[in-house]
This record gives sequence, structure tokens and C-alpha cells, in this order.
Amino acid sequence: MKRLDQLVFNNTFRQLPDVFGQPVTPIGLDNAFLVSANPEVAALLDLNPEELYTPSFVRIFSGNQQLAQFNPIAMKYTGHQFGQYNPDLGDGRGLLLGEVVTDRGQKWDLHLKGSGKTPYSRMGDGRAVLRSSIREYLASAAMSGLGIPTTHALAIIGSETPVYREQQEYGATLVRVAESHIRFGHFEYLFFTRQYPDLKRLMDYVIDHHYLDLKQQGNPYQALFYRICETTAEMIAAWQAVGFAHGVMNTDNMSILGLTFDYGPYAFLDDYIPNFICNHSDYSGRYAFNQQSGIGLWNLTALGYAFSAFVDKNHIESALEHYQVHLQQQYSQRIKSKLGLTLNDDGDSELGNRLFTILAEQEADYTLFFRTLSSIPYEALAEAIPKFEDIVDDPMALAPWLSTYKKRIKKELAQQTDLKRLEQMKQVNPKFILRNYLAQQAIDQAERGHYEKIEALLHVLHDPFSEHPQFEHLAQQPPYWGKHLPLSCSS
Repeated sequence: MKRLDQLVFNNTFRQLPDVFGQPVTPIGLDNAFLVSANPEVAALLDLNPEELYTPSFVRIFSGNQQLAQFNPIAMKYTGHQFGQYNPDLGDGRGLLLGEVVTDRGQKWDLHLKGSGKTPYSRMGDGRAVLRSSIREYLASAAMSGLGIPTTHALAIIGSETPVYREQQEYGATLVRVAESHIRFGHFEYLFFTRQYPDLKRLMDYVIDHHYLDLKQQGNPYQALFYRICETTAEMIAAWQAVGFAHGVMNTDNMSILGLTFDYGPYAFLDDYIPNFICNHSDYSGRYAFNQQSGIGLWNLTALGYAFSAFVDKNHIESALEHYQVHLQQQYSQRIKSKLGLTLNDDGDSELGNRLFTILAEQEADYTLFFRTLSSIPYEALAEAIPKFEDIVDDPMALAPWLSTYKKRIKKELAQQTDLKRLEQMKQVNPKFILRNYLAQQAIDQAERGHYEKIEALLHVLHDPFSEHPQFEHLAQQPPYWGKHLPLSCSS
């Protein structure tokens, strides 16, 4: 493991023409201090975790000191926001500091969010606040623990720099680590400004650095679009299965690697409400939970328009059709796994559809229902209704479904033991998710200078499928006040 100044950098994106972004130096925070750091993310970079707790780490990632290996750039991109094209986007409060290359040859972007004004800040101050930084920090850990593709967060740095939102808050920085920060909006920017040679250069860059296996294809750009459709489908299928609502699926928030990106007003479902809207600025419900698959298609269609300069329309349409099929296949497989079903049966779709109808009617706690189901042996399924008394309004509504489910599980037991089935279910049905009220409690405590809640959440979110009996309180349903907390894009 290495010291921070021993990390190897190869800043390939910075080598692209100036049209891709502008060099910017971070603006330091006042009286900066470490709020929290994630040693698991440090390991991705080959960084010695002891480095996270040094004064130099705080100075560097509060913007008050520059590593010689850094070559910071504010990226330029555009995108569709709530369906409307906005040409005036870009890194308005974050900088790509550089790209770390590990001993294993893996490349990681090192990004500083909240680093001050850039040419793309528009009317903003270029700052992030502690509240939003904690939310992204914990969400990144939660999604990683769940096995869902995501960006990562190395650390949060707090400060005494005043920042004005709805009220005065304090500035913070978030150190984000990702395989790439390239968004759908990067392609849209170059297409709509008719910078076709640079659009081709960007496609080549993505293939060379992220999808090298596509280089030998007859039309690598066609294969690239197809692959992006696949990875996006897999990401959204994972969201839907775990009950994650992103909240602001603008095309500038979509990753070309299928990573969950730009955590803002997100939420994990408490009650199963299919049309749940987590972003109180989303008045039309465009980004509601049950709209995410369709929005993924909409966003890919917008990306396909940018690719149309180099890819035939028929191939774009074929890839978009594949997205829909692939997403449904991925989602169906994930739901079967949540139900402990490994064999194929003609009635499985109906079994799942009926269950989700009941869960919606009962506004059942989504996570607790599946985790509880994962603990009920086959022989006890017929008498399992009392297990769900605190999870659904009317547990008897589950009785017919449980009877059908038991018959279906009997077929599974011809291929595996019941104990093995339950073990496998517990590996896909988490005990712990990042409920909004827990994140809010962590924020409230952090704003008073107490960070224990962040650390406790980080501990269970790293491994959400284990029991962690000492943290049982973090697996409970939210109190009444903790459901459907209003969230906005403010950060």
C-alpha cells in the first residue's frame, strides 16, 4: 500500500483537446477537517488507509494543497434535464483531479466535488454542503455493498466555510472515485455543437480505456452503443429489484459504464409504492420509481441520436430493443433469486406479479418483506402469516399467495436443501438499506459535530446481507415521521 504522494497517475482525459474541459485549480475550504473516510475505497487505489487520517490528506482534499501528480480539469458536457435539452452544463462544482493507475493496471478517476467555482458554475458558488456530501458518501457505500455498479466515495472533508442554500450551511468536499466520469451528456455536447471529429475522438477514447474488447468489432461505435444499452439495462434492473429510486435521471447523470452516478434526491423504498416520487421537485413524476426503466430507454434514445453521426439508425433501434429485453430478463432473474427460485416454471411470472400487487395494496415494507421471507423454512410457510404482522397492513392478504409459493418451493427442494435455499435468499435480500430517515439522522448529528452514526451506517452498509445483531436498530422500519421525507436537488 502506498502513501498519497506515491500513487501513480496517468491523466489520459486531460490529454484530450481543450473542447473537453478547462483547467481549474480548487479553491480551498476554511478550517477543514475530516468527517469520515472509507478504507475499502482506499484499497481500490492501493492507498494505505493510514493516509486517510493525516493532516496532509485533509489539506489536499479540502483544496488547500495540490499534489504534483494532479492535473485538475472541469469537464464540459450538456444533457437533457427533465426532458429538455440544456446546453449550459458541465462540472460546475467538481473537478477531475487526475487518474490513478493501480499495480493491477486498473484506472480510477479521482474527483473532488465542492471544489469551488468553474467556468460551468453558472450562478452557483461551486460548493457542496455537508448534508448532500453525507448522502452521496453513504449511498455509494450502500450500493457497493449491495453489489450494484456505482461510483465510490473515499472521504468527506468538512469546513467552516459558509455556504448559502435555503439557509446558511457549511461547505464540504466529497472525494469521489470512479472508473470513469464520462456521461451521456459528453456525447450530446459534441453532437449538438457539430464537433464530429471530437465526438469520434471521444468514442475512440471510451473504447480504448473502458471497452477495449470492442476494438476488433466491424463497427466499434455500433458495438459501443450496444454495450452501453446492456450495462444501463443491468444497472436499472438492479435498482428496481432492490427498491432504489434515483430521483433525477437526467442524461447528464447517466454513466457510459452503467454506474449509479450523481446521487441527489435518491431514496430506497420503505413502503412498496410503485409510483413513489423521491424528488419533491419532480412535479410530474417523470422520475418516479416505476418510470425508471422507461426513462432509461428515453435517455438511451437521446444518446443514440448523438451516436447517429457514426452508427446506422437501424442498429441504434436494434440496440434499444435489446435494452428492453435485456432489462426485463435481468430484472426477472433478480426477482426469482429474491424468491429463492432457481428452476424455470411457467407460473413464475404470475407468482411474482401477484406478490407485487399485494405488496402495493398493503404498502408493505419492501426490504423487510423479502428479508423475512428469507428466514421462513418450507415447512413453516403455511403458518408464516404472523411473521408479517408488522410488515403489511393485513397479513391475511398474503395467505393465498403463501400457499401457492409453498407449492412452488416444493419443486425447488428436489434440487437443493431448504437450508441452502434460505442461505441463498439471504445473500440477495439485504437486512440493511440506507433508509432516508437514517441518512437524515446521520446528517443531523454530523452538523452538531458527531459522526458516530455515519460510521455505524458505513459498517452495516459494507455488508448489508449479514445479521450484525448489535446494529438491529438500523434494520427497523422507519418511524412515521421518517417516511417520505422531502428531498430536492439542492446540494
